[in-house]
Amino acid sequence: MKVLISDNLGQEGVRIFQEEEGIEVDVKTGLSPDELKAIIGDYDALVIRSATKVTADLLSAAKKLKVVGRAGIGLDNVDIPAATKKGVVVMNTPGGNVVTTAEHAISMMMALTRNIPQATASMKQGLWEKKKFQGWEIMNKTLGVIGFGKIGSVVADRARGLKMRVVVYDPIVQPDIIEKSGFEWVSLEELYKQADYITIHVPKGKTTLGMVNAEAFEMMKKGVMIINCARGGIIDEDALYTALTSGKVAGAALDVFSAEPPPADLPLLKLDNVIFTPHLGASTEEAQTNVAVAVANQIIEYLKYNNIINAVNVPAISGKLLEKLRPFLFLADRMGCLLAQYSAGQLKEVQIEYRGDFSGLDMSPVTTALIKGLLDVLIQDGVNSVNAPVIAKDMGVKISESSTAEALEYLNLISANIVTTDMERTVSGTVFGKSDARIVKIDKFRIEMVPQGHLALIHNIDEPGAIGSVGTVLGEHKVNISKMQVGMEEGGNNNIILIRTDTPIPDDVVAKVNDLPKVNSIKVFEL
Repeated sequence: MKVLISDNLGQEGVRIFQEEEGIEVDVKTGLSPDELKAIIGDYDALVIRSATKVTADLLSAAKKLKVVGRAGIGLDNVDIPAATKKGVVVMNTPGGNVVTTAEHAISMMMALTRNIPQATASMKQGLWEKKKFQGWEIMNKTLGVIGFGKIGSVVADRARGLKMRVVVYDPIVQPDIIEKSGFEWVSLEELYKQADYITIHVPKGKTTLGMVNAEAFEMMKKGVMIINCARGGIIDEDALYTALTSGKVAGAALDVFSAEPPPADLPLLKLDNVIFTPHLGASTEEAQTNVAVAVANQIIEYLKYNNIINAVNVPAISGKLLEKLRPFLFLADRMGCLLAQYSAGQLKEVQIEYRGDFSGLDMSPVTTALIKGLLDVLIQDGVNSVNAPVIAKDMGVKISESSTAEALEYLNLISANIVTTDMERTVSGTVFGKSDARIVKIDKFRIEMVPQGHLALIHNIDEPGAIGSVGTVLGEHKVNISKMQVGMEEGGNNNIILIRTDTPIPDDVVAKVNDLPKVNSIKVFEL
């Protein structure tokens, strides 16, 4: 079996492949997309880091490919739905660079506070500007940690060791979990108001893109310092520039950028009170060795023994059971993804019911798939079919399952109910035939939908003209409707309209639909 390493990988990982009997490995880095596409058909496995883009086009040429392994956590460069559709397992290596990234954030905070890069540059110019680079103590200062996942929690722990007061906000993890860890939970607004330093450790997604914006800076203390070693784009760079030049923000330390590498004319690069590193959060010898060894061992286990470890699109179960459960796994994952996008507030509880004929199957991997789909939207980085239940438990989420052989309208039915701090939502789905997955109920509305694509769910008044008005607005803005269904509310006088579109509906068009007189609300999804 042949393995292609297309990005720089730690030598220890390369050695493991080279010494494994039955494995032939090629290291070919720096290939253009066309060059990679021309040779990918010869390989059973592809090992990448962040440079290689695993697109649907590349996968179309990967005739033998069984697995893609990412030496690291982030999978922004992999088209996971396309890989899943083609039956390619996608693996990552969560945990290998947690400590390294957390330490980098602390290092950036210290360097920023004591002006170390600026002072170094000054001395290399032959200057001795002692007064100019006077800094501050961090002891007794307040550090605001946004995101209490694996990395954020380590940063909080290290800051506590430096005698800082640590306040934490996480949009997902419940306050009591944070407080049991010995830290103070605050709302995001309070964190902005209280913190002398703010460090960001949330994934990049729809809810976090641009979350640290002009409005956020307005709420912060004058003289606050900002550290971002998470993902570029979470901070609005234009708003940060304005806050820095106005004196609202005293300094910033950035390891990540909206575009990487950033353009040479990026205004932030010209400011003396900002320090930079070129996405070095995971760049230590130890971390690169850890992820290289992990990805090599995981791929060998899969290619030779069919054992799946740390896959983000397939659960860690035997091949025989996987074949039977595959349609239910897909359905459950998409149900979880839908529920996460359809709800608001911090997740407290997930209740799953299996009803009907499941032929004595062990449905626990299906439960895991649903939890993974849910957390994929809420957390993204580092969630897979192995660790999803553990992450949910660490977040304080209660998970319960029930089953009954009694079938009602459907031969088999999976229902998932989630409870958050703000609301309760329910989604039910079934599999027709051997593999035809459908979502058949959303809250009190009956509907039938294929859980894939660009979707919009519209709550409307059941009156003439409601559906037509929606179609008119979308048509005026060149949004093509590929499918439309209408669901009725049980015992009510409202409808839901489910629309699948060829392209995502732009935010301004969503707002116009929402303003229609016979529309109560609209919510868009990506499944």
